[in-house]
Amino acid sequence: MSAPLHRPAVSLRRYEAAQASDVHDFHQIVLGLDGSMEMAVDGNGARIDCRGAWIIPAGARHDYWAEGDNRQLVLDLPATSVAVPERYFERARAIVIDPRITQAVADVARRAHLADAHLADRFAWQAAAHLCGALMHDTDDSIDAMRGLDFARIDQWLRSQLSAPLRIADLAAHCGFGMRRFHQLFNEAFGETPHRYLHRLRLDTALTLLADSRASLTDIALDVGFADQSAFTHAFSKRFGISPGQWRNGGSSDSRDRPARMTDA
Repeated sequence: MSAPLHRPAVSLRRYEAAQASDVHDFHQIVLGLDGSMEMAVDGNGARIDCRGAWIIPAGARHDYWAEGDNRQLVLDLPATSVAVPERYFERARAIVIDPRITQAVADVARRAHLADAHLADRFAWQAAAHLCGALMHDTDDSIDAMRGLDFARIDQWLRSQLSAPLRIADLAAHCGFGMRRFHQLFNEAFGETPHRYLHRLRLDTALTLLADSRASLTDIALDVGFADQSAFTHAFSKRFGISPGQWRNGGSSDSRDRPARMTDA
């Protein structure tokens, strides 16, 4: 069992021909980059290359191996880090990803080499939030159709409405449920309340916006749904431990210390 994680980690890995196994207490997404690799979880195996990814829930034992040169981008995601619906990690599976996500993965891999060591944690937060957001826009999971709540569609709707006040009654009615039933189903699918999940989505999105030096802190605050820069700074500092300005500048006023910018997926 791996040591506990409290924040996302992003790493480039190569797998050997010899089969190995692992299990950890955080979720993991293995995104194909170069070559291909094989993975099996609970007896279900699949090969992924640059057009695919493996979704691995916390606690799932997985076997992996590869033949030939290969490289994968791996996201380690503690359950309380990046905002992703809890049900997204309900089962292990290999998925096909959109070509735009393939390009985003390659972009993150290139920029991972450029990130300074003291900015590694911030780069991991930014890259994980960016890629998870892209994956959620590419998700079409039929598992929720049988349960009456499409977590991917709701996540996409919330991401598109970050700057607007959240009216739970409107969202519940849009999904065809009363307030009480909707809250119950949302908590089951997302692992937290709608307002709490939206709060984390807003801050995740702010990470990617902060990488653009042309955007002012006030504009970012309004774009992600905060009333003003002060409220944004308070919420951001509470979650990430530093202010948005410090995050952007790497703890200094030198723009060369800013985290590498992510391109749109």
